[in-house]
Amino acid sequence: MQVRSQEFKLRSSEALLDDSLRAALGNVVSSGFAAKRASAVALVPEWQRIRDEARVIKDHVLDNLDSYLLQYESQVQANGGQVHWAATPDDANKAIVNICRSVNAKIVTKGKSMVGEETGLNEALEDAGFDPVETDLGEYIIQLAEEPPSHIIAPAIHKTKEQVSDLFHQHHQQYGLQDKIDDRADLVAEARTVLRKKFLDADVGITGANFLIAETGQHVLVTNEGNGDLTSNLPKVQIVIVGIEKVLPTLEDAACMLRMLARSATGQHFSNYTSIMSGPRREGELDGPEQFHVVLVDNKRTGMLASSLHEMLRCIRCGACMNHCPVYGSVGGHSYGWVYPGPMGSVLTPAMQGLEKTRDLPHACTLNGRCAEVCPMSIPLPSLLREHRRETFERGLMDPGMRYGIRFWAAVAKRPRLYRAATSIAVKVLATMSRGSGRIRKLPLASAWTQGRDMPAPQGDTFMKLYRKSR
Repeated sequence: MQVRSQEFKLRSSEALLDDSLRAALGNVVSSGFAAKRASAVALVPEWQRIRDEARVIKDHVLDNLDSYLLQYESQVQANGGQVHWAATPDDANKAIVNICRSVNAKIVTKGKSMVGEETGLNEALEDAGFDPVETDLGEYIIQLAEEPPSHIIAPAIHKTKEQVSDLFHQHHQQYGLQDKIDDRADLVAEARTVLRKKFLDADVGITGANFLIAETGQHVLVTNEGNGDLTSNLPKVQIVIVGIEKVLPTLEDAACMLRMLARSATGQHFSNYTSIMSGPRREGELDGPEQFHVVLVDNKRTGMLASSLHEMLRCIRCGACMNHCPVYGSVGGHSYGWVYPGPMGSVLTPAMQGLEKTRDLPHACTLNGRCAEVCPMSIPLPSLLREHRRETFERGLMDPGMRYGIRFWAAVAKRPRLYRAATSIAVKVLATMSRGSGRIRKLPLASAWTQGRDMPAPQGDTFMKLYRKSR
């Protein structure tokens, strides 16, 4: 997927004017992700203890990541599977394409995988002559629309029901489904009808994984539709593509994470399908693949591990941060220009794609802190975004006007007497500009702010003077 994060300002401005998108983004609120999460968490009195335990587990894994990955590889091989190490997205795609070619595959079914989105796997499979079919309903919808996902757990949340109806009518007539329908249940049933044959005809199935278990060589896959199980078990070849940070020491550790994952993501106590799988079909088993492969993807993760951004590798991809983000709720996921939107995307995308291409993303945040409050893994997202902002400034990637403005402000702020004098003058000037109305309609050097709202005029003395008086 092409990185378009440098176009954030333009794309977010367009999003704010898109009435259809505005209606669809109402689903983030109406679907109740935030409210359902709050209700689900309230029923777990030991929630904070679980968060603390999960953080300790993940930090321990990251401190010993090489050892646990090698242990996982050894156990996968003992179970009859193969592990492929991929330093880059191209390495991952080449490994998967070669596996598909080795079995003369034609149809490749896919369960939802954000790492597959990272590598551009669908495009690589199509270029190699294969037919990749997304089987998660949201991913299937955006595949038909030829769009990237706009949310990591609800990929098509930016689509209205009417738009989905139009897509299905356009693409499903080839399967003999001529009638245009708009009932939600009927749309789901129609997608199930089309995908059922794809499941049965697939030669290779590809999924992601929520967790890898070093002790046993198993992986944990969590879905709400069951498509992950069908994609894993029906084809002759199963491939798991996953980031190297997803490994955990034991199944008991995975149970700790699972207590938080669904509650944080959708407000469910547990997802509909939580499957634990390992290796190919064994002698005497009635189903399962004949070959089992795991592609472990780095894609700058080891670089993050050695940097000040290492805490981001605790992320379990629940989406809670974007469900509570006022910026994401206003402009949608596509404005962020790459695979990961919202607060977590504003940290991950610059780390993986470079600040040169993504310098606007760390500033696409009000630093209100809600994302850090709801993150089940206690990732300090605002602090990590500030780290990106610091680097953006130090490397001179910021717009010259903003950079010089910050330098000027810093020069004044470092001199207490000058700062107090400047704020006293500013208070009086701003109060005069309001002309007694208590609001400022146009403010020099801040036209972007006053274009859409009035700025409250300061009243009374400065904070420093009021503080001195109160003392």
